[in-house]
Amino acid sequence: MSRLKDKFSAQAVLQALAAPALALLAAFVLSSAVIAATGKDPFHAFFVMIDFGSKSDSQVWIINKAIPYYLSAAAVAIGFRMNLFNIGVDGQYRVAAFFAAVVGGALALPGALQIPLIILVAMAVGALWAGIAGVLKTTRGVSEVITTIMLNSIAGSLIGYFLAEDKLAVKDGNLFHTPDIPESSHFFLIPTTPDPIYGTVIIAVVIGLAYWFVLGRTRFGFDLRAVGRSESAASASGVSVRRMVVTSMVLSGAVAGLVGIPTLLNKSFSYGTDFPTGVGFTGIAIALLGRNHPIGMALAALLWGFLERTGLQLEFEGYAQEIVGVMQGIIVLCVVIAYEIVRRVVLRRQQSAVGAELSARSAHGAAGAESAADTESAESTQAKKAGTTA
Repeated sequence: MSRLKDKFSAQAVLQALAAPALALLAAFVLSSAVIAATGKDPFHAFFVMIDFGSKSDSQVWIINKAIPYYLSAAAVAIGFRMNLFNIGVDGQYRVAAFFAAVVGGALALPGALQIPLIILVAMAVGALWAGIAGVLKTTRGVSEVITTIMLNSIAGSLIGYFLAEDKLAVKDGNLFHTPDIPESSHFFLIPTTPDPIYGTVIIAVVIGLAYWFVLGRTRFGFDLRAVGRSESAASASGVSVRRMVVTSMVLSGAVAGLVGIPTLLNKSFSYGTDFPTGVGFTGIAIALLGRNHPIGMALAALLWGFLERTGLQLEFEGYAQEIVGVMQGIIVLCVVIAYEIVRRVVLRRQQSAVGAELSARSAHGAAGAESAADTESAESTQAKKAGTTA
């Protein structure tokens, strides 16, 4: 009860809110300065963004856009918690979506069977693709950053090879894509006005809950975080570092395999040359912005979608199209810097408090020792007097 009370004390709440407040303030000031430097009114830009982003069609668009962003961020965050930099989420989700689309287009099973099969194929391919980097790191000491970057390139080449009319694709005008997934295997939509929300938002929610529970409430999650903080300490406590590295990369890749599912089962129903790319790299920024926390990453994904949606309207208002990209970069930098500043301030205050407490205890101990010495001296004097009298 005492620990829970300390967790929600006024000081703890203030420390938790200090970094986001500082980041938002700094991002607002710097973004305003950048917009003003282009000769435009920053306050009008923010008004346009809020007004356009609050419309119902924009809200639906933002939610649908945030689903793959959130899944990508969760995949990246699993590696971050292990102190691994899985920069290959982009290649993992693309190759996973491609082979899932091939399987989905080749079969005509009932939707209750085919939809789970497509999802499992995507997760298995993503896990396998990321597992290669984990195995190379543990057996050959190759950095996962280099390996995953190379695997991104290989994934693109592999898809390009098979995405041909005489192999696994069909030609539709100027585009090549895999055979369409049957309508019975399309994922459901949540009816809203004017456009529906993708039913795959449920997948994002399930992944968020699983991420929170597994990494924060299980022994496996504790071991994973322990290895991320200190491999030597974790190994000394009996944790297999090599096994945790491979397992973390496999889990990260499995979640990465789901990134393309919202587009595949709710929008395009095939994998083509126009399938979205770059979502994996966006996930890195969102994971940093959300501090690897499931709720924080959800808010960051929605914010990213909001900026992309409202950025289209800013172009119609005469603002430079690069403004949104600059704002996104400013926000990420401000969040990272603000949290680091607050962390150092809190650490310095804690060190000062510990130092003051140790000094107080030392002074109290010295006073006690001096009092004990005086008492002993007085008793010795009295004993001598008693002996003389005798």
